[in-house]
Amino acid sequence: MTAYQAGLAKFEEAGAVVLGISTDNLPTLSHWSKEELKLSFPLASDFSQRKVSEAYGVLIKDAGIANRATFVIDPDGKIQHIEEGSSAIDPTGAVTACSRLKKH
Repeated sequence: MTAYQAGLAKFEEAGAVVLGISTDNLPTLSHWSKEELKLSFPLASDFSQRKVSEAYGVLIKDAGIANRATFVIDPDGKIQHIEEGSSAIDPTGAVTACSRLKKH
């Protein structure tokens, strides 16, 4: 999350919006986003039913958590780019995908 915060201007330059979604509950997300990470983009909770994580295919059902993933979704709602696992921490691929979308 800190790398996305540090690169936020690149996303904004590409006309993209950054939104984080986590399977953590709202109090935990609020603490981490505001007090620890000082994020300026919103974090949403998929805590209660984990429907978003399941719909995007990243839910690890047995553990009740989601695999770390980054999705770039175009204005029509179509997924244009996915990063999963440890590579999702680095926003470079997502920034590049957003820049490509801006050119079209």
